[in-house]
Amino acid sequence: MPELQQSVKIMSSGNLAINKKPMLKSRLICHPGTTCPAVSELQVEIELDHNGNLQLRYQLTGDLTCLYIPAPEPPAAIDGLWEHTCFEAFTTLEGEESYHEFNFSPSGQYAGYAFSHYRIRTQWMPTFAPDITCSKSNKIYQLQTMIASTDLPVNMAGKPFQLGLSAVIESHDGSLSYWALHHPSARPDFHCRDGWILSINRSELL
Repeated sequence: MPELQQSVKIMSSGNLAINKKPMLKSRLICHPGTTCPAVSELQVEIELDHNGNLQLRYQLTGDLTCLYIPAPEPPAAIDGLWEHTCFEAFTTLEGEESYHEFNFSPSGQYAGYAFSHYRIRTQWMPTFAPDITCSKSNKIYQLQTMIASTDLPVNMAGKPFQLGLSAVIESHDGSLSYWALHHPSARPDFHCRDGWILSINRSELL
């Protein structure tokens, strides 16, 4: 297994290098059972690059002074990142039961998990640690990262990828709000497949 490599870059200018061509954009919505008045918008830009890597850029707009954003830490694979502000991605293939979960913390720490079925974990770890780049301005916080093609579900048949994109946002008072493309359950549940409403073909994003 190749050695895990990661770099974390924190910038204060608010500018991130992105590809010239448009990315696919999706908006995350807050679960109705949780609230976070400090956040006015949370969206994600998605792209499958020519090497098959999944590029993600999360952009949060709001009053950042009201939010708890973890400070930079040494890059490492850490469990429990969802207990604080954390950006997440679930990846699978249409019609498949197995899936991968990825957690990206503003601290630069990360996690990757594999599941054979709903919440049934299997032994697996990402081949490459994701690069995480963060920036913030007065009202905008961005986290950009990449999931290596080797860490996406094996797709020999060329099926569409099904994505569940989500985030946990912590306020300074310790309250958590849960954001996703769609919330099909009465309680927040990012593992619920009915919430993974983004389906993409590689040919559509190349």
